[in-house]
Amino acid sequence: MMASAEPRKKSNVKYASMCAILASMAVIIVGYDIGVMSGAAIYIKKDLKITDVQLEIVMGILNIYSLIGSFAAGRTSDWIGRRFTVVFAAAIFFAGSLLMGFAVNYAMLMAGRFVAGVGVGYAIMIAPVYTAEISPAAVRGSLTSFPEVFINFGILLGYVSNFAFARLPLYLGWRVMLGIGAAPSALLGLMVFVVPESPRWLVMKGRLADARAVLEKTTETPEEAAERLADIKAAAGIPKDLDGDVITVPKERNGGEKQVWKELIVSPTPAIRRILLSAVGLHFFQQASGTESVVLYSPRVFKSAGITDDNKLLGVTCAVGATKTLFILVVTFLVDRVGRRPLLLSSVGGMIISLVGLGTGLTVVGHHPDAKIPWAVALCILSVLAYVSFFSIGLGPMGSVYPSEIFPLRVRALGFAVGVASNRVTSGVISMTFLSLSKAITIGGSFFLYSGIAALAWVFFFTYLPETRGQTLEEMGKLFGMEDTDMAETENTAAKEKVVEMPTS
Repeated sequence: MMASAEPRKKSNVKYASMCAILASMAVIIVGYDIGVMSGAAIYIKKDLKITDVQLEIVMGILNIYSLIGSFAAGRTSDWIGRRFTVVFAAAIFFAGSLLMGFAVNYAMLMAGRFVAGVGVGYAIMIAPVYTAEISPAAVRGSLTSFPEVFINFGILLGYVSNFAFARLPLYLGWRVMLGIGAAPSALLGLMVFVVPESPRWLVMKGRLADARAVLEKTTETPEEAAERLADIKAAAGIPKDLDGDVITVPKERNGGEKQVWKELIVSPTPAIRRILLSAVGLHFFQQASGTESVVLYSPRVFKSAGITDDNKLLGVTCAVGATKTLFILVVTFLVDRVGRRPLLLSSVGGMIISLVGLGTGLTVVGHHPDAKIPWAVALCILSVLAYVSFFSIGLGPMGSVYPSEIFPLRVRALGFAVGVASNRVTSGVISMTFLSLSKAITIGGSFFLYSGIAALAWVFFFTYLPETRGQTLEEMGKLFGMEDTDMAETENTAAKEKVVEMPTS
């Protein structure tokens, strides 16, 4: 292939980066909720006089509610587009934050959690998908790690909010902490209007001229833009010789969504089955290895370690948020240089060691409740900081990066939604059982259990997940065993539907 005579446009990569940043801001609301609830829970329990079980439910139920949003986002994003789905997510979370902020009782707080949960589901599904589809292959790993960057930034904002408003009267403090989450949602809803629609969604809708215009702004050369457009057309089942500004792509005779579910769940090819299992497994182990317990219940963990003052608890928790945010920035520079697998395996290996250290420290402290053991307390604090650091350089961002890039275009939105569903269910189970589990097998024993799950995760990732660095989205199928004949069959099946050029007026 001849080298392009056109100069490479660094400004186009910067434009793609700007689009990815704005779209990824949607998940700030996810991180903010996680961070703010960790501290607000202390005051919610005191003010509403609820039990530990009720507290577990209010902390973790948002993850279950988000299932509704994540599956709805798959349909919504294919219907109205990726960009407007981001706006929709922000609007829903805005309403949920206000409901929680004005909650007068437990029932109203739970209603706010439901609405906010739907918004969270929309955000965690659409932000990585849009970012992957707008990004050039050379920097896609860095850009699709942005959602995790903003989740961590949101967590830090939540921790800071806890610390800032903790001195307000009891009835007011936690309500301000939760209600102020409406502010970033409103800002996001306005800012995202300046980004373009996903070129892959535009092709799916037959808007080839619009897709070409977006690609020319987000790729380095006109030749690369033309090549990517041809690849996307092929993936969407549009004949190569069919061109024009706008074409009509009629609905499939078998029903579009039913056909996607059939290809994804009911009768998948071996390659699609492996892709789906890779995404679901990655999302499952991301949460089953205990991150929700470490982050969401960090004040409780530090209290068990011997730090009892509320202000000190929130201060140390802020240090956790700052550490997570700092280390997530590292991965944005490494993921396209080092690759996905090395970062993922190193991350999980470090998490295993950190969880064993945390379990050991908490067990020692638990066996000596009347005496402070400085080395054990220090081990707990260092282990938590190490855990969030290792999580942030690999397993955390790979939940956004890897699943968003491995699914074929035809099943990408719903496939990613299935992975997110695995994430949310697992997260909900972990967050709603941590306090009960800690009482049953001790808090130290809980983290030993999570370390065992993390060890299983390392084996799964090592044996099952191929490296995807440098591959275009349209080339991913070959990494998972999809033959050229399979891809051609998919293309021909879609092409059999009549695709005609839209007549001009």
